[in-house]
Amino acid sequence: MQQISAADRAAFASANGVEVANHLVDAADLRLPADRRRGRGAGVNPSGRYEPFARSSFDDGWDTLDSLPALKTEVQVEKPKTIITRNSSPDISFDRSINPYRGCEHGCVYCFARPSHAYMGMSPGLDFETKLFAKPNAAELLERELAKPGYEVKSIAIGTNTDPYQPIEKDRRIMREILEVLEAANHPVGIVTKSALVMRDIDILSRMAAKGLAKVALSVTTLDRTLARAMEPRAATPTRRLEAIKALTDAGIPAMIMTAPIIPGLNDSEIERLLEAGVTAGAKEAGYVLLRLPLEVAPLFKDWLLRHYPNRYRHVLSLLRSMRDGKDYDAEWGKRMRGSGPYAFQIRRRFEMTARRLDLNANRLQLRTDLFTPPKSAGVQLALL
Repeated sequence: MQQISAADRAAFASANGVEVANHLVDAADLRLPADRRRGRGAGVNPSGRYEPFARSSFDDGWDTLDSLPALKTEVQVEKPKTIITRNSSPDISFDRSINPYRGCEHGCVYCFARPSHAYMGMSPGLDFETKLFAKPNAAELLERELAKPGYEVKSIAIGTNTDPYQPIEKDRRIMREILEVLEAANHPVGIVTKSALVMRDIDILSRMAAKGLAKVALSVTTLDRTLARAMEPRAATPTRRLEAIKALTDAGIPAMIMTAPIIPGLNDSEIERLLEAGVTAGAKEAGYVLLRLPLEVAPLFKDWLLRHYPNRYRHVLSLLRSMRDGKDYDAEWGKRMRGSGPYAFQIRRRFEMTARRLDLNANRLQLRTDLFTPPKSAGVQLALL
């Protein structure tokens, strides 16, 4: 295995609650046995950053770690008081979103949403993809919020934090219930997903799209099945995502391809081929986001690189830091999505030139807001006159 620097080892150990004195801690010492984390993206399960104590597994000589069963997906019910989350970020195109679930079974190792699991007292590592939260009252809450007097209609984004079509949606059907509320109210919605399960809801989405109320973005990060399986272990295959784009567009639903995230030295060589594949499938719009490594995501991603692509470890991090002012991540607005510096400029120009050549983004669809009809919710007081 390729050697990593003392600084990287110390940063990894510190982020995972391991005391570093005059010696270095190998990332491998913090990993769960391969059989326990089979089919998962993260290799470690560090304690959340808000926890008073840090815990890690270790071998006590009784071979107990190797004898433990594989991690199973657990789902808890969460009953929030509101379902629409609002933001004021100047570098994203929406100011409100809905997340039917917390955590995501897709297990994408690079997911920038992983640190949010720390708010639940859980690990952004394996807990994020194995201990999920479902919000079964989401549709009811949404109906109430849309029915409130003075509600200002703007497009709602779904799939911005965790995937609304992750595997548990097949049985839970919370996303479909949300779409039913939005359709009844003629409310615009934009969806981002890595799942072919979105095709299940083509009936609703096609009716909404006919009114200019819906669009869907499929995130396709690579055409390499081996890389996709390692990086996004429980998401749909690249081929299935492209098939979903075609099925959506054939049904009259505007679909775009998201090449996100772009990881320098790993999948950035595929930018042109990804966009070409998206256009062949019927996409009319495209977008990209540079790899983001906030908080606990950085050590998780580094460990993943060492396990799967040790020979690219130094190169990937060197390129990434060249676009992040020498850091693993820069959260500054205007930079966090695209990065800065010569390599970031090269990625941006390659994307723009290919999109222009393929006639992508020639006409960006603006969803309609003038058709909105507030729900007649039982939870809202009726007018006297």
